[in-house]
Amino acid sequence: MYTAWTSKYKPTSLREVVGNTAAITLFKEWVKSWDKGIPKQRAAFLYGPSGIGKTATVEALANDLKMEFVEKNASDYRTEEAINKFAGLASRYSSLFGVRRLILLDELDGLTGNADRGGIKAITDVVKNAQTPLVLIANNAYDSRFMTLRNYCLLIEFKKPTTAEVLGHLARLCTMEGIQAEENALKFIAHRSGGDVRSAVNDLQALAQGKKQLKYEDVSWLSYRDRQDTIFNVVRMAMYSRTCSAAKQAVDLADIDIDMLFEWVYENVPYHFTDPRDLAKATESLAMADLYRGKIRATQDWSFLRYVIDYMTAGVCMSRLYSKVGWVPFKFPTRIQSLSKSKAERMLQLSIGSKIKPKCHISAKRSLTEVLPFISIIFKTNPQKAAEIARWLDLTEEMISYLAGTEEKAKTIMGLLA
Repeated sequence: MYTAWTSKYKPTSLREVVGNTAAITLFKEWVKSWDKGIPKQRAAFLYGPSGIGKTATVEALANDLKMEFVEKNASDYRTEEAINKFAGLASRYSSLFGVRRLILLDELDGLTGNADRGGIKAITDVVKNAQTPLVLIANNAYDSRFMTLRNYCLLIEFKKPTTAEVLGHLARLCTMEGIQAEENALKFIAHRSGGDVRSAVNDLQALAQGKKQLKYEDVSWLSYRDRQDTIFNVVRMAMYSRTCSAAKQAVDLADIDIDMLFEWVYENVPYHFTDPRDLAKATESLAMADLYRGKIRATQDWSFLRYVIDYMTAGVCMSRLYSKVGWVPFKFPTRIQSLSKSKAERMLQLSIGSKIKPKCHISAKRSLTEVLPFISIIFKTNPQKAAEIARWLDLTEEMISYLAGTEEKAKTIMGLLA
């Protein structure tokens, strides 16, 4: 039903990769140097933070150069025996069909502990004897485990893209999805991502999918997502864990209060529990959690908190028996969003009341009930008179837009003020 935009818009060419122009150019030159013979460094070691396009770059380059792309996960090749089986791929320059091969061994960081005894040494031996371009990827190439391996690799650092680069990518996605997005809204998402392109795209999809417009107020409360771990991962853990203890750990990861986490789970349960039987049980658990939340508010007895946590995490995830597992974007709590919007509206109304107060010699509160409704009617029906009132009260453009009700009427009034 849903397709993740990170997959839907995955780069198919290097020109679509966000940022890291210098690193990509160096990597491309290294791969093309194999046409002239085997280079001194037979492997390229790409490293940098997650989500910035390292793997996407390798795939895109293979596509641009019409190479056969072979991807393996290093965590699946944890022992010397497994690596030796993999070595055959790197020992032949071409595939069976004569096409050049590009091999990627991803997630070297996953090689940890005793289970990997001999694994890194075996990878080093594969690199020494590779007859085809071999690419390694890790978050940190300078881990002490890779000390010897680094000597045989071309190290290429990938850095976090700038906010402007991420912003440009989000704007392109909005264009392709037919979404009119305010620049401030996209800039906010881009800045919050901290250079993690994958995270930014996931945020954009969660906020904008199904909409024709994306405004700043739709995204500004992303600040609720305070970030020991992203709220998406926290909610996923609360709803999809296979054990009660794992689900309850979500509370420890969430740097938001219990009431806010409850809103997130409450909002998303209907979309992720597709079977009516599961949904009924999950909803019942949330009802019990809400019941104990009410007891806490009424008695200030915080010993009830453990029941809230148990029902909203373990109770919810254990309700999943028949629902199909598929990718569904997490939605932001509409109840919180509504409160946020209404608060902003009340503040704007109060600001207008403060403008009316000295002119009519009444309190700002009385201005809201006795004067504002009539002014609002004038702004919606009589642009000329509205312009005169706006000039008299010294209203801002935001105030005029609110009173006019539509962007078109607001522009008409602003034009009369010019």
